[in-house]
Amino acid sequence: MVLDVLSNLITDVSKKIGYDENLKVIKSNRLDLCDYQCDEVFRLSKIYHKSPIEIGTSIIDALNNIENFNDYFEKVEFCKPGFINMTLSNKFINKMLKEMALNDKFNIRKNEQVKTFVIDYGGPNVAKPLHVGHMRPAIIGESIKRIINYVGHKTIADVHLGDIGLPIGEVIYKALEDKVNPEDLTLDYLNKVYPLMSAKVKTDEDLKNKCAAIIKDVQEKKNYLDYWKVICDISVNDIKRIYKYLDVSFDLWLGESDAYNYIPKVKELLIKKGLLEDSQGAKVVFVNNEDDKINYPPLIFEKSNGAYLYDSSELGTIYQRMEDFNPDYILYITDGRQSMHFNQVFRVCQLSNLTKDTKLLHLPNGTINGIDGKPYKTRSGDTPKLDDLFKEVRDIFISKKEENKTMPLSDIDKIVNSILKFADLQNSRDKDYIFDINKFSDTQGKTGPYILYTYLRINKIIEKYSSDINKISDNIYNNYDRDLRIAILDLHSSIDLAFKEYKPSYIAEYVYNLCVILNSFYQNNHIANIDDEIKLNDLLSILNLSNKIIKEMLNLLIIDIPKKM
Repeated sequence: MVLDVLSNLITDVSKKIGYDENLKVIKSNRLDLCDYQCDEVFRLSKIYHKSPIEIGTSIIDALNNIENFNDYFEKVEFCKPGFINMTLSNKFINKMLKEMALNDKFNIRKNEQVKTFVIDYGGPNVAKPLHVGHMRPAIIGESIKRIINYVGHKTIADVHLGDIGLPIGEVIYKALEDKVNPEDLTLDYLNKVYPLMSAKVKTDEDLKNKCAAIIKDVQEKKNYLDYWKVICDISVNDIKRIYKYLDVSFDLWLGESDAYNYIPKVKELLIKKGLLEDSQGAKVVFVNNEDDKINYPPLIFEKSNGAYLYDSSELGTIYQRMEDFNPDYILYITDGRQSMHFNQVFRVCQLSNLTKDTKLLHLPNGTINGIDGKPYKTRSGDTPKLDDLFKEVRDIFISKKEENKTMPLSDIDKIVNSILKFADLQNSRDKDYIFDINKFSDTQGKTGPYILYTYLRINKIIEKYSSDINKISDNIYNNYDRDLRIAILDLHSSIDLAFKEYKPSYIAEYVYNLCVILNSFYQNNHIANIDDEIKLNDLLSILNLSNKIIKEMLNLLIIDIPKKM
């Protein structure tokens, strides 16, 4: 990648003149002055007790005197008080572009060692219909998985269903009350009963305890297993349908119930390590440290009645993952409000040495808000089911233009997906964002449809020509052309940041900026009027490379391209 090449070059040059430090080059924050910059002069000044001007000018002089200067730069300059500005030569820009065009995955940096990542995302509760709040962790998790795979690592994705919790106890209670047999349960019945029972248990403690007793029997495999199995089958099939629509997939469809087989092993480990203590009849692990700025409550491993909780099953799941996969990383993508839960669980893992060298990371996501800044609701004030949200976005997009009404449904669904996903993934995953359906369904502005429209527009041009569009000369024809070529070179650092910080927003930002520059290039370079064959092939090659990048980056953002718009 460009940053690596330039960083290595300036490091080698500076070491030859006595500055024995590794220097880092970054993208310029003043593109009107230069393409890239090095801000390390201040650090060297402190180390070598020389003025920034003396160090900076000496490095500039050394760079200007390298034998193959023109292979890299048009010019390098020292800018007071301590910046080294670099403007790339056409030769270097096109050399890097050729390598990107001719190599797999645009010649991104190869990882020396393949790591294994278990990624836990989705996490829906069985017996409850998926609502808008379930969308963020599913989309973010799927995108992070694809990014990790793209840079060469192995992933194991687990949906981690909440398949043995209170919601199921509530539904079973109501089914027994209504005298509905297991074989007569339907999805419509579950969708009707769950919100009714959920509201009741919030105000009726006795009812809540009865539902909890039912699910405890299920956990211990004593009673109601026929109801539990049917409810799980019905609900999971519907969950799979919705995830399929979002193009979200998992390697494992395990749940809390699968972890119960491992809880006794966790309990044995905690006893062996002397971590499990009695507290008011319950079994707990104290995780608070003396230097903590906030007070961490103890993790409740087992209730006084012998029932296990969410924390217990989480530890059982980790035990299972260590036994089955021994991963390098376990990543959790969930609502940020679960941070305390994961802090407690991770501390128990550390205290017990359950995970050894495996790194555990909670990657919190913010909430989806309406234009009023509050969590997204329907006009009636309810949190919308995902099915209803899909329909609402579809209807609004179709209403935008008359020709949208005749589009194939498969293309409309791809556009609906682009609206939802780009609206989400352009935001840092840990931040809340405002979802404005009308805004995000437009083909102008920072939207999924804008990206798709750009791709299809450029693809139409490329398809008109049968010439060789994979050859790039050393020419650059104007500033619009140069801007696009420089923008293409930024791809590597965007992928690198997206992987290192587990933030697809870097890729969404990159692909949007690339499309803006690409449209400017298109409007100011009239391809149809070019007679010079070399120039035509050059510009078509750049268009072709740009569109290949857009397509692959959209795939990382879980967005498919329709045939037309």
